[in-house]
Amino acid sequence: MKATDATRYFFDAAAERLELSESIRDLLLMPLREVQVQVTFERDNGELASHVGFRVQHNKSRGPMKGGLRYHPDVDLDEVRALASLMTWKTAVVNLPYGGAKGGIGVDPRSLSYRELERLTRAFVDQIHDIVGPDTDIPAPDMGTDYRVMGWFRNQWEKYHGFNPSVITGKPVEEYGAQGREEATGRGVGTLTTKLLKRLGHKPEDSKVAIQGFGNVGSHAAKFLHEAQFPIVAVADVSGTYFNADGLNIPDMLRYMLNHPRQSLEGYDKCDVLPSGAVLWLDDIDVLIPAAIGGVINVENSDAISASVIIEAANEPILPLADKRLADRGVTILPDILANAGGVTVSYFEWVQNRQHYRWSLDRVRQELDKTMSDAFENIWQIAQQHEVSLRNAAYMVGIKRVRRAAELGGWT
Repeated sequence: MKATDATRYFFDAAAERLELSESIRDLLLMPLREVQVQVTFERDNGELASHVGFRVQHNKSRGPMKGGLRYHPDVDLDEVRALASLMTWKTAVVNLPYGGAKGGIGVDPRSLSYRELERLTRAFVDQIHDIVGPDTDIPAPDMGTDYRVMGWFRNQWEKYHGFNPSVITGKPVEEYGAQGREEATGRGVGTLTTKLLKRLGHKPEDSKVAIQGFGNVGSHAAKFLHEAQFPIVAVADVSGTYFNADGLNIPDMLRYMLNHPRQSLEGYDKCDVLPSGAVLWLDDIDVLIPAAIGGVINVENSDAISASVIIEAANEPILPLADKRLADRGVTILPDILANAGGVTVSYFEWVQNRQHYRWSLDRVRQELDKTMSDAFENIWQIAQQHEVSLRNAAYMVGIKRVRRAAELGGWT
């Protein structure tokens, strides 16, 4: 199933509830602009390398468009188009004054040197600088990119347009970035996992957690949940699934990963090591957090999942047919457009600080993040209870309704 088909499936389920006409559905789903560019740069050996870059700007009814930049071999137009629409609903769900966008390059950043990555980024900016900006479309980090890439992007963009750090978020803290931005998505996941489990009547210390993906999002979620007394019994990255039925030593694993040349858990030997995919079908798991790539849970493996709660820290980790099968089994799923919205929320705070030329403290960033995520969760929970629908359906209903209202007030243009 294509990424856009999966997004359309969840959109249509909520649109049916909202009784939207086909013409309104088409208007809300159709991207405003799709750009595909050639990104050519010089390798360290003097050879030229060319890759395809994308930027999809989905909707601007609620404000400037917002969305990450992804460097990954599987990046293509369909994936970027789907993720841009998810950003439209996500920013609306947490009530940020943004629309949705997404971009990326079909490249494996691990195959590039530090300087090659910089040259690639600057070449990409050269191609799209005229369609992004602090009042139109504000990029941010995503899979395969980080604060360094954001710093290069900003520097190259300012060569054309002059000083304006609010053109991009996720920048280095020393270069007008926000404190707490790197931890934001994982912290938001942890905050809402705690709230959802409380709503379901589960105690943290009795809720065994497995996390698929131990990158930026998964590792910060693990840190937050460990400090909240959740026993994290399994975490997985590309090197394997690291398991301890009594709970892993998360601080020790984080230290190991930070000191590993590839920032991986490869070689960690203070627990059992299973195949990487085993994290999805471990027995006696209460909470499963997919925090890596999309489409990892499908109809073939969904029946093997023992968890009664799934938190979508990644974008679209559960395919539609698997989502239905899990829901029919009574599994509670916190959808991606709510669960992982912490990143874009703190990106908004960074943008606000840049516009105000005023820096917030880390405590204030965390307080504002926790309040924004908590308010959104409580609203979605109440909508789900009121209409007797899933949390995913409720989240889409809220997001679509807000975007539709903004488009209507703006004159549908």
